[in-house]
Amino acid sequence: MGASKLSGMQKQVLSLYRGFLRAARSRPIEDRKRIEMIVSTEFRHNSKEVDRKNFQYIEYLLRLGTKQLDQLKSPAIVSLSSIKVVTSKT
Repeated sequence: MGASKLSGMQKQVLSLYRGFLRAARSRPIEDRKRIEMIVSTEFRHNSKEVDRKNFQYIEYLLRLGTKQLDQLKSPAIVSLSSIKVVTSKT
């Protein structure tokens, strides 16, 4: 059986995920583990909670993630943290 082809958006999401993991490798080991955990948790959460057909929201998350990745790559940034934002589902 052949593997299913990924859409352009799926490729962007995977590329962003890999970018975060690469950026984490440039950090000290204790920060690296925490960054990897935060990134993994956030991506898994969004993969379960976000409707795959809500392209506008996925594009928003991609832009947000790209900005966060650029910040993480900055030498001025010391670490990464996560905040839980609860939104109503209407």
